[in-house]
Amino acid sequence: MPLTPQAIETLKHVSTATITTVLLKKGLRNIWMRGTRPLRPGQERLVGPAFTLRFVPAREDLATPESWSKPISTRTAIEAMPAGCIAVVDAMGITDAGIFGDILCARMAKRGVVALVTDGVVRDVEGVLGTGLPVWCDGAAAPPSVAGLTFVNWGEPIGCGGVAVFPDDVVVVDQDGAVLIPQAFLDHVLAEGPEQEATEAWIVNEVINNGAELPGLYPMNAETKARYAASKGKK
Repeated sequence: MPLTPQAIETLKHVSTATITTVLLKKGLRNIWMRGTRPLRPGQERLVGPAFTLRFVPAREDLATPESWSKPISTRTAIEAMPAGCIAVVDAMGITDAGIFGDILCARMAKRGVVALVTDGVVRDVEGVLGTGLPVWCDGAAAPPSVAGLTFVNWGEPIGCGGVAVFPDDVVVVDQDGAVLIPQAFLDHVLAEGPEQEATEAWIVNEVINNGAELPGLYPMNAETKARYAASKGKK
């Protein structure tokens, strides 16, 4: 199922925290990618289908600067990225070799890639920030990818931050990191996410402006649910 512009707009108003709660109620506990933090504070919430890339541990005969010119390379993978995607990179949590630097990120931005997500790190941070490409990662390191990683493929299932990511799964990123919505659960999140946001906004208002106590409010008991329903009817 393609990710429609309407679906993207809806998800831009649903936090990653809310998504994890909505999917937890459906039995999905492992959708938050560990080690994915916004490289620049204040990056906006973004949504897109996953374009997957995979690294394995470095092997001396394969992880060389010459590998950057081979048909299977990060350079070729970037040229296959469609506009609107979020690049999700399995770097196995390696934090002492930067998977991409400013030049590759600049090309991704030029191609219309929405964001880069990885459980690894980037290099040339100042330059990467200058490209305008939003990045979620586990920090920065000066050495290039081949110092610790071998790039092997793109467009296949990967593991990123301990989460199984399949091509075209939906990725949402915000200040809490990156979460994954499996395609089969997209309609459920689109239906339940906005209502969960509205419910919690009402609860926050009750706490801040009305001094409400938490028992019976969060989670709601029957009386609180009735008051909430009544408040929606007044709008």
